[in-house]
Parts: sequence; C-alpha cells; structure tokens
Amino acid sequence: MKRGVLAGIFALALAAGGLSAAAVASGAGPLSLVATTTGTTSTGTTTTAPAVIAAGVSIGGIPVGGMTADDAYLAVGDSFSRPLAIVVRTHRLAPDPSQIGASARVGEAVARAGNAAPGARIPLEVTVNSARVRAYVAQIAKRFDQESVDAQLFLRNLRPWIAKPVAGLTLYRGRAQAAIESTLLANKRGPLRLRQKVTPPVVTRLNFGPVIVIRRASNQLYLYRGMRQWRLFTVATGQSSYPTPLGRFHVVVKWKNPWWYPPASRWAQGLKPVPPGPGNPLGTRWMGLSAPGVGIHGTPDAASIGYSASHGCIRMRIPEAEWLFRHIDIGTTVFVVSA
Repeated sequence: MKRGVLAGIFALALAAGGLSAAAVASGAGPLSLVATTTGTTSTGTTTTAPAVIAAGVSIGGIPVGGMTADDAYLAVGDSFSRPLAIVVRTHRLAPDPSQIGASARVGEAVARAGNAAPGARIPLEVTVNSARVRAYVAQIAKRFDQESVDAQLFLRNLRPWIAKPVAGLTLYRGRAQAAIESTLLANKRGPLRLRQKVTPPVVTRLNFGPVIVIRRASNQLYLYRGMRQWRLFTVATGQSSYPTPLGRFHVVVKWKNPWWYPPASRWAQGLKPVPPGPGNPLGTRWMGLSAPGVGIHGTPDAASIGYSASHGCIRMRIPEAEWLFRHIDIGTTVFVVSA
C-alpha cells in the first residue's frame, strides 16, 4: 500500500517536471532529469547567446539595432566604403573615400553602440587628409582643364580667314577641395558637381586686328580689319632679278624718318647711307618684315608705283605709307602671294 502511494506521488512529480512515463520506463535516472531541466547540451557544456546592440540604435545613420558587434562593424564599414559620386561637366567619377584621404573610427562607434540605450544615434567620426584631397583635385584639374585657344589666321582664296577661338575651362580648385572634404566629413556620398570657370581667349575674330595681303603680280596691297577689307593700295614690288619673297611674314619693326643703309648686295656697292630727308629711298616710314632685308616703306619715286621695280621691298606713296604706319602694329601679319 505504501509503495503504491509513493509511486503515484513520484509519477506526478515527473509529470510536473516535464518527463513522460516513457522516460521513466526507459530507466532515465536523476542525472537525465537534471540535464534536461537545466538546459545543458549533450556534452554537458553551457552555451550563451551572443550579445546584440539595442533596438533602434544607428551609427552614422546606419541602423545596427539587433546586430552583433561584428555584424555592425561590417555594415558600417561597407557603408563608409561606398564611392563618392563626383560630376565634372558630363563626366562621372567614383573615388573610394579611403583612396582620397578619408578614414572613419568604426570600431569606436560600434563599441559605443554596444552600450547605448535603444534608439540612440551614434555619430561616426571621420577624418580627412587635406593634402591627399588636394592632390586628388589636382588630378581632376589635370584631366579636365583645357586652355583657351586664340583665333587662328589662315589665307583662303587670297583673303584672310580667321578660325573661331575656343574658350578655356579651369577647375575651381579651392572650392572643389572644400566641397569634397565637407562631404566626406558629413559621411555623405553626393553626387557632388565640381564647377569650372570659363577663361576667354585673348584673340578673337572681333579684336584680331589688321591683316595685310600683298599681291605681287598685280602690285596691290590689301589691308583688312580681321576678315573685312579695309583699304586697297597700289604699290611697287620687287623686280624679276630681286623678287619680293612669297610667304607669311610679320611686321617686326616700325621706324619714323629712317636712315637708309646700303644692303650687302651687288646693286648697292659703293653707295653711302642716306639720312632722313626728301631724297631718302625709304621715304618717311619703314615697316620692316620678318623676311630679312624686306619691308614696306614710302618712296620719293612715285613713278615706280604699280610696277615691279624695287629690290625686293614693297614701295608705297609717302602719304599712304604714313597712313598705313599709323594703322598697323608690330606683329601684324603680312601675306605675300603671287597673284
């Protein structure tokens, strides 16, 4: 009778402890009971769930609530490594922040997050190496800056033709560096549009200046304002034995009331220098060209105008030479053509 009562009480205790009658029948002893009720593994060692960051916590705007420290470190690191979007005109650049001098204290931020209250916003401290950003901006400028191109002069169909100039572009380097640094420090990734200033050309079609075209065969001098004809003069050019050279030249010197010095040529042997005055072979004005010994000048021999009569120079009537002298500059282009 006593044994029956005790057996009933023991069965009730086992049921209360979560063991079935089958477990009892199988011969499970007290150790099995203890192991089951304490939640140990089959080896008998206790396991502990990894700690996680409180719900709603973020680091630098990246949600890390419910993550382990390792997972949070990877998530924040991956977000920080996102490339910075930069736009220059129509070109898109995507530098890695670490390659242009940015670094973040991810480990410190994750440690703070592990001890933070739910919903806490943990800032991500970022540092930027200004020298490296400046070097990167210099690379951008080297790639995208372009120098202005002045208007270029050509001769087409015996007339001046001036190609259109091209404006230059120069990166605002200081602004670009400041914008990149502030974007990285704020842990943002753009897109960041970098601006360039326009550098206008110095020489354009409108300010090109005078151009001279001398037609040797017809003994005519055409003066142009850029591409528009301005004046036409009849001149004398070189005789067949001393022809005026063909080509493209420039005015390199201008003299008022010049001396005439005999050139080192057979036709001038025995002649002496002539001072300024009425009998000077150069008249009152000399406009020397980049062709050695050749120039545009006045002449007291007005009867030679319209003929191939000089020793290579271009002769003009004295008043006309004085007018031309006032309206051209050193550097003026002079084309001599055979027409």
